Amino acid sequence: MLRFDLPDQPPLELHHLVLDFNGTLALRGAVVAGAAERLRALAQQLDLHCVTGDTFGTARAALADLPVNLHVLPATGQSAAKRDFVASLTGGVCAIGNGWNDRLMLERASLGLAVLMNEGAAGATLLAARAIFPSILDALDALLVPGRMVAVLRD
Repeated sequence: MLRFDLPDQPPLELHHLVLDFNGTLALRGAVVAGAAERLRALAQQLDLHCVTGDTFGTARAALADLPVNLHVLPATGQSAAKRDFVASLTGGVCAIGNGWNDRLMLERASLGLAVLMNEGAAGATLLAARAIFPSILDALDALLVPGRMVAVLRD
């Protein structure tokens, strides 16, 4: 579990990290350099999940050596499927995404984070997030170093 003690707010306790794959954790089907090490560190405190339509068909191979549970979604209805997956988890959830189909997942999560990456991000997804980061590495670092997240979320 990760716990963030935010001034003038209830503590934020997270048990799961749910990640979109393409455009968030991966670019053109390959995991972003530097993300694997961060995910291994976060796996010591959180259950890691990746929910994806797997546009390039590379997610299973790309995540094979990582402590991430892969959930491949059907080609349609992905926004609702991602939201429903987050809702099915017990305990606090951090969700990270960038696309239109991530917006409901970020809204439903205890902590929704958006990343811009090279592909950009959907406007509705940015509005659904509690914080926005320029890259997945920055978002994962903010989870790994609690002071960074507190600085972003404090009242």
